[in-house]
Amino acid sequence: MSGEMQAEVTRRKRSPFFVFLPLILFGVLAAIFALQLASGRDESVIPSALIGKQAPAVALPAVMGLMKDGQAVPGLDPAKFKGQVTLVNIFGSWCVPCRVEHPLLMKLAQDKRFVLAGLNYKDKPENAVSFLGDLGNPYSAVGADLNGRAAIEWGVYGVPETFLIGRDGIIAYKHVGPFSEETIRTDLMPAIEAALKPN
Repeated sequence: MSGEMQAEVTRRKRSPFFVFLPLILFGVLAAIFALQLASGRDESVIPSALIGKQAPAVALPAVMGLMKDGQAVPGLDPAKFKGQVTLVNIFGSWCVPCRVEHPLLMKLAQDKRFVLAGLNYKDKPENAVSFLGDLGNPYSAVGADLNGRAAIEWGVYGVPETFLIGRDGIIAYKHVGPFSEETIRTDLMPAIEAALKPN
């Protein structure tokens, strides 16, 4: 038997497996996806190793040129978390979901029982200034994390993410992805109410 004929026989023997391989892989992926859907788990609630621990003591400089009410917006200073309830929202001007949730952050900023601070992630200062200039600035402080190192300390998976820090400086809650009116009502506000209660 020539080498050419032997190769053809070998190819025919393997072909049924290779024909069905994509179908098998698709079936496995579909099963995994179906199991995750059936679990009812909210993928926006990702466990964080930091919940129940002190917020990272990483001070960040202000975003150059960012102003609010005629005043320069200060950077992010974790020392100021103590004694007040603080929401830290990680955002970037390049992040489409950040734009989606921004009107909700503007509403949250009207609640004076807590402070809303921002961590500007891997962004050019001029882009962050333009973003907040166009959409409004809900933050009382914004730290510039130009290289993303601070976000690593915070255990950030992606943007937007939001952390709730109690008066004791301990992280009480984390939300991954953009807020919706429902997640604010059912998840965030109960966490804020709990953090506002006297110890």
